[in-house]
This record gives sequence, structure tokens and C-alpha cells, in this order.
Amino acid sequence: MRRSLSISAAVVALALVAGCGGSDGKKTLSSTDPTTTAPTTAPTSDPTFDPTPTPTPTPTPTAPAGPLTQAQYQTALIRLDQRLAGDINALGTVKTEDSLNAAMENLTQTLTAESIALGSLKPPARAVVANRVLQLRLKAAAANLAAGDTDDVGCGGLAYVSQSLQRQLNTTLSVAVAQLRSLGLIVGRTLPDVGPEAADTRPSNGDILVRNAPSGPATLLIKNGKSSDVAIAIVNTGKSPSKPQVLVYVQAKKTTKVYRIGGTYELYFKTGKAWNPKRRQFSSDCAFSKFDSSFAKNKAWEIELQATVGNVTASNVDPF
Repeated sequence: MRRSLSISAAVVALALVAGCGGSDGKKTLSSTDPTTTAPTTAPTSDPTFDPTPTPTPTPTPTAPAGPLTQAQYQTALIRLDQRLAGDINALGTVKTEDSLNAAMENLTQTLTAESIALGSLKPPARAVVANRVLQLRLKAAAANLAAGDTDDVGCGGLAYVSQSLQRQLNTTLSVAVAQLRSLGLIVGRTLPDVGPEAADTRPSNGDILVRNAPSGPATLLIKNGKSSDVAIAIVNTGKSPSKPQVLVYVQAKKTTKVYRIGGTYELYFKTGKAWNPKRRQFSSDCAFSKFDSSFAKNKAWEIELQATVGNVTASNVDPF
């Protein structure tokens, strides 16, 4: 848009200049032209009056502004941090998938704008290279966010995806931040610090990951015939699967048995890859389901998860 306006202004200026020349047929004043009158100088009683026209002074070209001082450039970096702060904070406080998408889009636009703005600065000579690195890193961070995929919301949830994006932002900008700080310039003070992601650790087959009251005499034999690990949530009827009575881990092609189950319950299960113990979630290829049948209390039950259709149906459910 800026370039288009500049070109239009140049065209108008050229047209005006062409209209003032003598080649367009406009008469030039001369002493032989009967339609013209020789200029006269009116008498004046002012002794200081000088009839000689005063020449228009030639404008002195303004020299381009020189490089910023260290202090001026530091101020520019502080303002950059301040402009990023609001969008970064919004990314860290999302409550819905829609708000996550909006936060990603807004931060992408801000990073892009700040990258362009840095390109118009004239930093101190010693910071020219570092400024260019920061400009490119901001542009790369914007590209990463624009290409970001929110499919993993179904795995780790909103908090997991938000924190992953924040870690990615830190990683992308870390080289530029370190380079500027080595020059005594501070930037990146509003970048998030959510800590490292807990390492993925595969539980042993049959590990009880959660156990809450109540307990009872019922048992459940679980056979996992699938090619992926599964976490089974034993949930008392009417309760949320995020608050199970028991959460048990069953590895692919393995069997385990759960004891001391109380009350009537339902079975939820989630499958995937790369189990994260802190989140009690798989990190990729997630799926969430629930058996359509409930299980009576004080009974011994046996279930088998298999790739083929069985005698008990299951339905997809929201992530838990």
C-alpha cells in the first residue's frame, strides 16, 4: 500500500511539471507581443524599497539521520518488548480453542510488524548484525506460529499446546536475545518462561497412575489387543473422566488386572504415543473413547480392546 501511494504521487508531480513548460504552446512573454505590457516599477516614498526581486533561497538538503545511540536503541528494544507483552500474555491464558487460535493469529501479526519495524532502524554500528539477527528471528517466529497446528489440543489440552508454543517462541528468539545481551543490550524480558517440558516416560504395564476412593471387591481384567498403549479410566457413574476412581496403564498387546473397584462405573480409555507422566497424557496420535455400557458394582468383569468389532460398542469422547 505504501509503495502504491508513492508511485501515484510521482505521476502527479510529473504531470504538473510538464504543464509548466513552453513546449505545450503557451506563449512566452516578449517585447514584440502586443498583448503584453512591459512591467513597470511603481514609485515609492520608502527609501528602503528595493525593486529588485528577492531570489528564492535554494533548500539545503537534509542529511539522513545517523545511527541511534546505544541508549536510543535500547529504548527501541524496550518498546518492542512492551508491544509483544500483551499478545504473549494472551497466548498463555487461553481458555478455549477459539481463543488459542485468536492469540496465535494476533501474536503472528505483531511479530511480523516488529520484524519490519526493526528493518527501518539504524542501530549503533556494533549492533547492526545483532539487529538483523533479531529481525530475522522475529520473522521466523511469526512463520512458526502461522504454520502452527492445534491438533495436539486433543492430546495435552490447551495448556499443553499453549506452553509448547511459548517454548518454541523462546527457542526461536534465544540466539538473537543472547547476541544483543552480549553487547550490553537487553531484550526479551517479556518472553514467557514456562519451564522445560517433562520427558516422556512409558509406564510399566499395569501401573496404577491414579487411585481415589471408593474401593470395593470388584475386579476388572483388561486385555489390550491393540498395537498402541492405552490408559483406562475407571470412573464412577456420573463423575468426570478427569477424576477417575482408577487410572491404569496397559501396554500394547499386554494384559493386566485391576482390583478393589467400588460402585457402579464406566470405562473411558485414551490411546496414543509418548506418554507424559506430568500431564498424564499422550503427546501425539491421541484418541479418546468410552464404552457405551456401564459396569455393575461388586462384579468381576473382563474387557478386551481390539482392532476388530467386538460385542461391546464404544463412542468417541472429548479429551480427558
